[in-house]
Formats: sequence, structure tokens, C-alpha cells
Amino acid sequence: MKYILLDSIRSMQNVWAVFRNCDGAGYDKIFLTWYTPTPPRNDIKKTAIWAENYIDWEYYKDPLEIIRKLKNKWVKIISVELTEDSVNYKKLWKKYENEDICLVLWNEINWVNEKILQISDNIAIIPMKWKKASLNVSVACWIVMYEFVS
Repeated sequence: MKYILLDSIRSMQNVWAVFRNCDGAGYDKIFLTWYTPTPPRNDIKKTAIWAENYIDWEYYKDPLEIIRKLKNKWVKIISVELTEDSVNYKKLWKKYENEDICLVLWNEINWVNEKILQISDNIAIIPMKWKKASLNVSVACWIVMYEFVS
């Protein structure tokens, strides 16, 4: 099983783009947490193009609640963030190719919930070539999620 967890994503367009990405990459479910917008919404149709109807999703106020549930089911938690312990995402796919995974992403303003990083099995980074240290969340999600598609 392949999951995405979006924690505190403000932009509805980014959330709907991730729904569409999940459909394209064959991910099983999206977990939306904290103040991440949830379907149904009229403004989804333009970006998600009905993917919100095909991808299962659940809402949890506290992201740690669903992360703990997933870990109890042996799902590997891979957070996408720039830290001292981050590993190039391309080096992780082989390690987890036969595992159930959940990729965790959040907004750029508040950065990461430190408690999530502490219980993650790995922290992945997308190496950046120039001056910016991050990508739009839906783009970052797309890049990393496709690395883990068998």
C-alpha cells in the first residue's frame, strides 16, 4: 500500500493537485490533517479533475494519530524535509520497494512538526541545484511519489 499524508497544507490547489498525482501514480489513499482542506468542494474540479472521487482519503486533526496507526500496521513513514539527517529520495526507493509506505509532506511556512520527524523511518530530501531550498508541495510530492512506484 502507498499513502500520502498532507499536514497543514493551506493551498486548496496544491491539495487537489496531490489528489490527481495520487491517481496518476496509483497511490491508495491520502490522509489530510490539521487545517488541510478536504473534499467535497466545488473548487476541486478544476485541478483534481474528479480524482477526489477515485482516491480514498481520510481526515485526522492530529497527524500523529494516523502516523501511529500506520506504524502499528508496519507502514514505513518517510517524511520529506530538509534536515541534517535527510537522505536523497533516490537512494530510498530500493530500501522500501517491497514495503508499505506513507510519504509525509507539509507546508513551507511552518516547516515540519518535529514530533513527526522523530517517529519517521526516514527523512527524504529532493536535492536543489540553485538558491531555493524547496519546491511547491504538489511538485515535491509528485517527484518523490513516483520514485516509490514499482
